Amino acid sequence: MLGFGVGLRAVHYPDILERIANRTLCVDWFEVLTENYMVDGGRPLRVLDDVRASVPVVLHGVSLNLGSTDPLDDAYLEALVRLADRVEPAWISDHLCWTGVGGTQLHDLLPLPYAADVVVHLADRIRRVQDRLKRRIAVENVSSYLSFEADEMSEVEFLVAVAERADCGILLDVNNVFVSAHNHEFDAAAYVDAVPAQRVFQIHLAGHSEQGPLLIDTHDHPVRDEVWALYERALRRIGSVSTLVEWDDRIPAYDRLEEEAQRARLAAETTKPSAAEGSRVVAR
Repeated sequence: MLGFGVGLRAVHYPDILERIANRTLCVDWFEVLTENYMVDGGRPLRVLDDVRASVPVVLHGVSLNLGSTDPLDDAYLEALVRLADRVEPAWISDHLCWTGVGGTQLHDLLPLPYAADVVVHLADRIRRVQDRLKRRIAVENVSSYLSFEADEMSEVEFLVAVAERADCGILLDVNNVFVSAHNHEFDAAAYVDAVPAQRVFQIHLAGHSEQGPLLIDTHDHPVRDEVWALYERALRRIGSVSTLVEWDDRIPAYDRLEEEAQRARLAAETTKPSAAEGSRVVAR
């Protein structure tokens, strides 16, 4: 349990470094967008080193491309290993999706069919990544806006099947559950209730926007009250778990972002968990 964190964004570097120096930082840890720091030098890495010297960090990627039929990218994995060796993250996470094919990165988190052969495909690739990194990773449920005729199970059944077969962790994005539940008309509460508590490394919270009948996971608004309620439900099942507020577009002043993290802290402090579901899977 790292506590309550926010994303490390370049626009907030001065505020964060000042608060670290003055011992006035109100968050417990930072999530780092992996691809922004997979470089040989420069200011971002220097800032990351300074931040990591004071608080824990987690590496969160968007380009591992787990669901693709392309081979795993050896150069990407080697750069990820080097970055992990440098910053010693509490854990590493990426998304349960595909992001490119034929050697082309599409820079989007694209959905997969919820089918048994896809579970096998993903679990095999996750295990190979974990072997390379010498640690368990966590995989995040993504928001989606379409479904496949090839679907054989629900989204949460798919998520759990992959995590169990790969023996990996889950990054439970509560906002994505809410968004997808609205878009596909399933029960968000039942989804949260079906996630095995012992596999959850981390929770994401974020804001979303509306586009016609759809909700879109834009990370450019405060967390909605309905998502806070779903978060509290997750806390009752899962217990105390590291929580991060994402805000990636229309990024507000750093103080506003810390306010959202503090609301998550208050929710956790005032939400009584139900009986534990057994030992939590650890990242290492």
